[in-house]
Amino acid sequence: MFGDLGFPAGEAANLKLRSQLMIAITKLIGSRGLTQSAAAQLLGVSQPRVSDLVRGKLERFSIDTLVAMLGAAGVQVTISVRPFRAIA
Repeated sequence: MFGDLGFPAGEAANLKLRSQLMIAITKLIGSRGLTQSAAAQLLGVSQPRVSDLVRGKLERFSIDTLVAMLGAAGVQVTISVRPFRAIA
């Protein structure tokens, strides 16, 4: 996905993981029917941070921050590590 856009493999993997975490948080907010203010309180961040999140401002969030937000919401995050697939 991000590799197709010309990002190096390591950066593409980081961007993909951050986008997946952001999608998970956005889905959590929607499934619980939370307002941005209520979501901010649950996630331990400000309402403008939630706005940035739901608008997909990927560059404003680190993996650590996103994992912490999910943890604050009571969600366990599991990360799988495996070698990159070789491209022939």
